[in-house]
Amino acid sequence: MAKPILIIGASIPVIFAILIAIPMIMNPQIPFSAANADDKINIELIKYDLKKISLGVTDRLAPQKSEILTISDDGALRYTLTVPDVTPVEKTMILPEGNVTKLTALVKETGFMQLPIDNISADESQTEFTKFSLKVTLNGKTKHIQWAEQNATSTFVPPLISNVELELEKLIDYAKQN
Repeated sequence: MAKPILIIGASIPVIFAILIAIPMIMNPQIPFSAANADDKINIELIKYDLKKISLGVTDRLAPQKSEILTISDDGALRYTLTVPDVTPVEKTMILPEGNVTKLTALVKETGFMQLPIDNISADESQTEFTKFSLKVTLNGKTKHIQWAEQNATSTFVPPLISNVELELEKLIDYAKQN
């Protein structure tokens, strides 16, 4: 008699977990309800392609290319591409409001602003890699994170950072095409 009661008692939390997990699995997108019309967000992503240059006794990291993407809460997007010895390319455009709302919801819903990480360095053995610097200001609070691409570091880059990077990379590609 005790076994059926234990089985039923143990299955109730499992059933609730399944009921909660199914909608999350079926619709993995960030809910837009996390973003309010009053939210003020500014995002600045700098993407550096770095190469280690040997100067004899010392080594130095030199940028081969840098891309700067800035987005303000009114949807103004500015993209700048800088390559050494070439005139910088700058593009400005206005994003649809849905894109800014999506980014705001992504930052708010995932707890990005509370990440305890500030810097993920590349391994010393790396000679060429991409480094990112992201500064997000949401409603007056600022979070600044720098990290190297996952292939260039032995430290784990949290998926939360990778997801924000992926969304901003899409906007970089959008800016390059327009």
